[in-house]
Amino acid sequence: MMTELTYRVEDNGIFASNSEGTVLAEITFSKEDDAYCIHHTFVDDSLRGMGIAGILVQKAVDEIQRRGYRVTATCSYAVRWLAKHPGVM
Repeated sequence: MMTELTYRVEDNGIFASNSEGTVLAEITFSKEDDAYCIHHTFVDDSLRGMGIAGILVQKAVDEIQRRGYRVTATCSYAVRWLAKHPGVM
């Protein structure tokens, strides 16, 4: 059964919480010159294998581009995700 998550966008990250308000996944990024760099992605063990990390990276890319910036990454997961989706850089 898939846990229902609520995604909250903040200045430097996106946080996914369950119905009790517990943050179970997150992605963090910061503005660096003309780009935002994705630094960290975390998904709780209870959600592993459900594609949540990919959803978070896509949401971060969408948010960063909505703000009018390029996307870069130092987070190893985000680096691999971006390499598979070259049109978003």
